[in-house]
Amino acid sequence: MQSARGFEYGVRHIISPQSGRLSDILLGILDILPAQVEFFLQLGSIYVEGQRTHLDLDIKEGSYIRVHSKPRRFLPDDGQWHNRTLFEDENFVVVRKVSGLPVHASVDNVLENVQSYAQKALGVPLLLTHRLDVPTRGLLVYAKTTAFQTGFNKLLIDRGMQKIYCAQVHGSDIPLGLMTHYMEPSPRAPKNVSVLRQDGWQECQLNVLNSFKVSPVRSEVRIELLTGRTHQIRAQMSKAGFPIVGDVAYGAPREWSEDRIELEARELAFVNPLTGEAHHFKG
Repeated sequence: MQSARGFEYGVRHIISPQSGRLSDILLGILDILPAQVEFFLQLGSIYVEGQRTHLDLDIKEGSYIRVHSKPRRFLPDDGQWHNRTLFEDENFVVVRKVSGLPVHASVDNVLENVQSYAQKALGVPLLLTHRLDVPTRGLLVYAKTTAFQTGFNKLLIDRGMQKIYCAQVHGSDIPLGLMTHYMEPSPRAPKNVSVLRQDGWQECQLNVLNSFKVSPVRSEVRIELLTGRTHQIRAQMSKAGFPIVGDVAYGAPREWSEDRIELEARELAFVNPLTGEAHHFKG
């Protein structure tokens, strides 16, 4: 039995009509080839009873199977992640993310992301600490130990890391100083923000440090991010009338076919929560 829920996104919800090999069950229900089943398993696009599986399991009758038959694809590994590693010690690494890649595995793709590629290049497991949007580029910190990950996450909650971004935006005469908005607490994007305080909405603050024209209709801005909400800089700059170049989701005209915007995490500064050593990284 197959549910139509999520069908337009390629998500297939299946109750197995019989016991047998996962691949045989899927081939009997879905209009796909054996090579596609193998690829979906490698990519991490198949779940059995809510758990992702990479194995062609034996399935019982009545088991719940979810297949992401249209997994989102990202940039392939170009083998340059050693060159993009800015710093590495026993506790963490700092990597330069490129536009067009997620920071970590997505629901339908565990292979094509910065974490996976950097782990392969460096030969060590890496743990997530913070995120950048897929079209954003710049500096990322990955933990190498759970102790550092825990300490670094507390540091982020306490706003103990300084984060400087550079962006190219549409418009000029951008006001300098503190910019405050309030973001609707919704998992959907684009994010909705307001200049007025709303009950239950999350405060978003950034500091525009400087701005200069790069053309009659565009400016480059340097921004200190004070709170770390999803899409915060993108949503705030758009709401203020200065959408980031290439950011179609927030009102800018389309510039390129690839998934990128002119936003870069340029500097990170923090004190290692385990050693007390001060670090300042520039991209």
